[in-house]
Amino acid sequence: MAATDTGMTDERLADLRRWNLGLTVLHVGQAIAVLLLASDFAITITSSFPTGPPGTAPPAPEALLDIRIGAAVAVFLALAALDHLVTATVGRRAYEADLRRGINRFRWVEYSFSATLMIVLIASYSGITEITAVIGIAGANVAMILFGWLQERMNPPGRSSTSMLAFWFGCVAGVAPWIAIAVNIFGADTVPGFVYGIFVAQLVFFSSFGLNQWLQYRGVGPWSDYAFGEKAYLVLSLGAKSVLAWQIFGGSLAG
Repeated sequence: MAATDTGMTDERLADLRRWNLGLTVLHVGQAIAVLLLASDFAITITSSFPTGPPGTAPPAPEALLDIRIGAAVAVFLALAALDHLVTATVGRRAYEADLRRGINRFRWVEYSFSATLMIVLIASYSGITEITAVIGIAGANVAMILFGWLQERMNPPGRSSTSMLAFWFGCVAGVAPWIAIAVNIFGADTVPGFVYGIFVAQLVFFSSFGLNQWLQYRGVGPWSDYAFGEKAYLVLSLGAKSVLAWQIFGGSLAG
C-alpha cells in the first residue's frame, strides 16, 4: 500500500480546490486581456538546412513559421487555467489521491507544455530562432520538468531518507537553455534594454519553482509539510506566471 501524507486533511484539500478554482478564473481573465490587447508582433522561426557535404557553409536562414507573441502568451496562461480547472473538477479525485501520496502529476504535465512555451519565447527574444536550436532548448526544458516529476516519485511520504539526485539532474538540464540565452544576449553588439530586464527577471521567476521544490525536500521550515509546498506552487502559479506572461507580452508591445 502506498504511503500517504497525513497532512493532506479534507479541510486542506478543500482549500486547495478553492485556490484552483480561483486561479482558473484569474488565468482565463488574463489570457482574454492579452488577446484583446495583442498587437501583430511576431517572431519568425527560421531554418538553415544543409545543402552540401559536412563543413559546407550553411545557407542563409529562411523563414519557417511565425510565432504571434500575444497569442503564445495567451496560450501559456490558458494552459495554467486548464490545469487548475481540471484538478478542481473532473480530475479532482486523482489530484487529491496524488497529493496524499506526495506527488502532483497534473503539475508536471502542465509545466512541460507551459514552461517550455515560455522558455522558447524568452529564447526568441534573445535571437535564438533557428528551428534546431529551438527544439534543443525545448527538449532540455522538458527534461528538467520530468526530473521534477521523478523527484517526487522517488521520495514518497514516510520515506526513511531523501534523494535529491533527480532534482540536481533536472538543474543540469534546466540551466542549458539559460546558458544559450545568456551567450546570445551578452555576445550581441546591441540588445534593447528591456531584453536584459526580461532575462534577469525571468531567470529569477523560473528558478523560484525549483527553489520551492528544494525547500520541500530539504524540509526547510513549513516546507517540510507537502501541503504547504503545494500551496506555494499555487501562489507561484498566480504570481510568477503572471509576471512572466505580462513581461514577455510587454516586450512584444515594445518590439
